[in-house]
Amino acid sequence: MQVILDRDKCTGLGICESVAPDHFEIDDGGELVVLRDEVTDEERATLEDAVRQCPTGALRLAATAPDAA
Repeated sequence: MQVILDRDKCTGLGICESVAPDHFEIDDGGELVVLRDEVTDEERATLEDAVRQCPTGALRLAATAPDAA
């Protein structure tokens, strides 16, 4: 899974940062920084919670394509 950020919708409230600080950070300019966009199975529930709590709908999770062999 991968975190997808829609910068046009993000207002930098930081709710996602409070839910998943290993993945998100609000920088000094108030912009959201995605620290890691890859989501492990162990992190999935936490990231789903962060996506669900985003008041602007700026975050979503998407399946990543399998590695090409």
